[in-house]
Amino acid sequence: MTTVRLTVGQAVVRFLAAQRSERDGTQHRLIEGCFGIFGHGNVAGLGQGLLEAELEAELTPGAGLKYLQGRNEQAMVHAAAAFARTRNRMSTLACTSSIGPGATNMVTGAALATINRLPVLLLPGDVFATRVADPVLQQLEQPNAPDISVNDAFRPVSRFFDRVWRPEQLPSALLAAMRVLTDPAETGAVTLALPQDVQAEAYDWPAELFRERVWHIPRTPPDPASATRAAEVIRSARRPLIVAGGGVIYSEATHALKSFADAFGIPVGQTQAGKGTMRFDDPLCAGAIGATGTTAANELAARADVVIGIGTRWSDFTTASRSLFAEPGVRFVNINVASFDAAKQSGVAVVADARAALDALALGLAGWTTEAAHRARAAELSARWQAAVEAAYTTRHQPRPAQAEVIGVVNEVSADTDVVLSAAGSMPGDLHKLWRTRDTGGYHVEYGYSCMGYEIAGGLGAKLAAPDREVFVMVGDGSYLMMASELVTAVQERVKLVVVCVDNHGFASIGNLSESVGSQRFGTSYRYRGPGGRLDGGFLPVDLAANAASLGVYVLSPRTIEEFRQALVKARAADRTTLVYIETDPVAGAPSSDAWWDVPVAEVATLASTRDARASYEKARERQRPYL
Repeated sequence: MTTVRLTVGQAVVRFLAAQRSERDGTQHRLIEGCFGIFGHGNVAGLGQGLLEAELEAELTPGAGLKYLQGRNEQAMVHAAAAFARTRNRMSTLACTSSIGPGATNMVTGAALATINRLPVLLLPGDVFATRVADPVLQQLEQPNAPDISVNDAFRPVSRFFDRVWRPEQLPSALLAAMRVLTDPAETGAVTLALPQDVQAEAYDWPAELFRERVWHIPRTPPDPASATRAAEVIRSARRPLIVAGGGVIYSEATHALKSFADAFGIPVGQTQAGKGTMRFDDPLCAGAIGATGTTAANELAARADVVIGIGTRWSDFTTASRSLFAEPGVRFVNINVASFDAAKQSGVAVVADARAALDALALGLAGWTTEAAHRARAAELSARWQAAVEAAYTTRHQPRPAQAEVIGVVNEVSADTDVVLSAAGSMPGDLHKLWRTRDTGGYHVEYGYSCMGYEIAGGLGAKLAAPDREVFVMVGDGSYLMMASELVTAVQERVKLVVVCVDNHGFASIGNLSESVGSQRFGTSYRYRGPGGRLDGGFLPVDLAANAASLGVYVLSPRTIEEFRQALVKARAADRTTLVYIETDPVAGAPSSDAWWDVPVAEVATLASTRDARASYEKARERQRPYL
């Protein structure tokens, strides 16, 4: 047997460089690069291996594994997740850190990736396998379990976790990791913890480990019996509705969805991850659904007698905390590649790839269609909502514009294939309702974990994955302050982003939520302490524009919405990362979705505002329907 003598770190890098994914005859490089921040836990192992790979690439273009220098470990994982989402999960990035705070910083990113079903590979350093010098720097000691380290925190937020105590364990760990990364139903964060002494240890590896390996992504067909049952339920419907989730996009089934909707006259509501599955101006596109949805989709949902979920995990925002689907006797058909999600809502479960399932159902529904009145009603409701969107876009609030106006200008200035990207606060809800999607990949909002700080790092990952698209990152001041560090990486890599920083001096989303539960926007504004000792004094003199400029970013600071439009046009035409900073009114909200979200209110309180909110909460809960 031919062998190659390499360290564990070198072997990991060489193996990852040789992995490919394939679907429908098209191959992709599975791991396109590796983000890394080095410390004593990985500098001599993976760090040295990445250096050798970089030197190899200088001699042989396309060889090796590209290294990307991160500034924050959590942000590295966010960038990798955004990269994977932009590539429809066919490619991703690896991330390596040292043991200790570097590793635990990545735990949040791992949770985000797993919740959103996005493949990322995490390679944290770990404690010494030999334990020869215990306790080493940054080691968490467990007196009753010395094999536990801080990396065990990755276990509940990873779809696969392994710790490689010996070089002999590495091949099986790597192969298992690739299996999970390329499994449409099981994918998420994959963590391989690598003890720092093992990373630098040499071993004679079988040469076949480093040969190119292709991981084939299947299009799982539906079980014929489940497809027949689903078709029977749909045929019985008079007012059916499709709820399209992210699985439609990852399956590259958007064309199949449109053909299906057109053929059978079924309107489509879209989850956050599913927004972009149809153009906003399609007569059968009812737009966003749920707690942050449109009145069009939510009214159709309230009267739907059959709901067809495709690639959705049925989050509480999608179902308006299980209050949205109000028709007595409503039935569900759930199409999902993961049986766990297909079994939700007590519906007919169709465990299959979205495109394959739609093709099979289309055969089973041949000759059937909804009544013309149902199509017409969907088109009428959608047109009415678009009029509300236009009003929100063009209303001129004084002295500061509303966030909806800012979104309208970004929508106007951006091209069809440009990407809008956001994650947390009030922005995702407003974008879900108001953004007019024109291209499948044009909408990128992380709302499975709604992680503040994802925005700029995610924008970097999306741009790395789609360099031919302009990426507009929309971030509030609260999220900007959480994590703006990857602006430096964008500057370093000469990756051009347009960052729209909306400053409302606090947390607009939680401020609104706080008010709705009777808590009077407590703790949601950035203010000095006032004379009474509360945080109700003047606004803090934080200058986010100056901060961005200090990181090497070109900054524009318009004051009015007209100046903002001019600045945004300039930013889009620029050849470097540009931040456009604008202050907005946090109280000027977007049009209501007429839906509810379950956030418990204090059952007893001295505040009248809280007592009133509790009464409203109890009334709203009467609409909940636990589909068990």
